[in-house]
Amino acid sequence: MAEVIITSDNFEEAVLNSDKPVVADFWATWCGPCNQQGPILESFAEEFDGKYVVAKIDVDENQELAGEYSIMSIPTIKIFKNGEAVKTAVGVQTREQLIDLIEG
Repeated sequence: MAEVIITSDNFEEAVLNSDKPVVADFWATWCGPCNQQGPILESFAEEFDGKYVVAKIDVDENQELAGEYSIMSIPTIKIFKNGEAVKTAVGVQTREQLIDLIEG
């Protein structure tokens, strides 16, 4: 499965109600580091298809979600398990860092 584009309309179903861990990327199109993170997450989504969900949340289009989860800098990666945000990382994350974040 490719990355899932998240909006306020599908956040609950795709992220909070997911039966798999969710790697939620809070980002924006104008953000240089976010654009560096994009290909890493795209590859990660392909590699771990079926094991994890990779969700992309544009903070400009979803300001309510960014506020609700206290996103102050982007890119911010939040790991959701069983409907709860359990870990957070700010800045560009490598594949290995993503795995550590989810499994560590």
